[in-house]
Amino acid sequence: MTELLRTTDPVRLSWLVALLADAGIETVVFDTHTSMLEGSIGAIPRRLMVEAGDAVRAARILREAGEA
Repeated sequence: MTELLRTTDPVRLSWLVALLADAGIETVVFDTHTSMLEGSIGAIPRRLMVEAGDAVRAARILREAGEA
């Protein structure tokens, strides 16, 4: 798995997951439960991950959307 970005913004993260899903790229969000355990104060960012083979294309899609 390759990390694309880290964010504490759940709305942005949801949008990025949907954006990549529309392109046929499967994503996994790491640290969701840890972030919730700390009380959702935004201290622990969630990581957006993709398979290593999709990383270059996923990064290009995020750049084109102004998110990289």
